[in-house]
Amino acid sequence: MSRPIPPRPGQGAQRARLAEMLRVDQAGELAAVHIYRGQAAVMRQAPGRERIASQLKEMEGHEQVHLSRFNDLLSERGVRPTLMSPVWRAAAFALGAGTALLGDKAAHACTEAVETVIEKHYAGQIEELKDRDPALAAELSQFRDDELAHRDLAVEEGAHEATAYPLLTAVIQAGCRAAIKISEKI
Repeated sequence: MSRPIPPRPGQGAQRARLAEMLRVDQAGELAAVHIYRGQAAVMRQAPGRERIASQLKEMEGHEQVHLSRFNDLLSERGVRPTLMSPVWRAAAFALGAGTALLGDKAAHACTEAVETVIEKHYAGQIEELKDRDPALAAELSQFRDDELAHRDLAVEEGAHEATAYPLLTAVIQAGCRAAIKISEKI
């Protein structure tokens, strides 16, 4: 017995999917900026943490470049940002500050957890867009490389040594995946 051929998507399906991608990516970069801001705010106040605070500021700068580009893309393509932006901004800052209060290793574990989810997210989008929008796929590839560098630095700095590392990263990654799904639609 042959399977029925699924119906072809409507003309707006690709545009709607691209809008979801851009909305999520903009929200993710907004959150990343605020995670690093929260972490840096704590680390700047801790004696002997100047080097880590400087690393966090540098990574925040990379994320700000990504955020600015996604802001431009949303405007150029007529896509609204997620309505959850105020929530993500506050939650991200709290996550960053909270993990930094747990110590250097927990802050790095947070970075590793977030960047691992984002790397996989970008990889899927790159695959989906490589033939349909190669210029955007190339930009996402560059952003993905930056995220991988952040993740690798976090691992080098001892992310895996954080107290309750498996639990901490599992909770953060689950939160990231939920935020992605919510931001696609809302």
